[in-house]
Amino acid sequence: MLLQDKQNGNLVEILDIKQLFDPTKNILKGQYQAGEEEQDPEEFEKQSLIFPSGEELPRCWLDANYNQPVGSDSCSQTSST
Repeated sequence: MLLQDKQNGNLVEILDIKQLFDPTKNILKGQYQAGEEEQDPEEFEKQSLIFPSGEELPRCWLDANYNQPVGSDSCSQTSST
């Protein structure tokens, strides 16, 4: 899958798609797609990548707690008796 580096606009081929979909992984291995020769693999922060269309990555790929409402703390729930 190709994503785009937010900093320089270059395309990055993600080498392990499972890491991309795993919200507990913040670093991905990928290769810049520039020039005719294949580039060496590098590590990329998931937060620094977007889709080539300019859209951000889905929250469920970035946040392990994506299914909880924003601002909620599941550890501080109180029960009414």
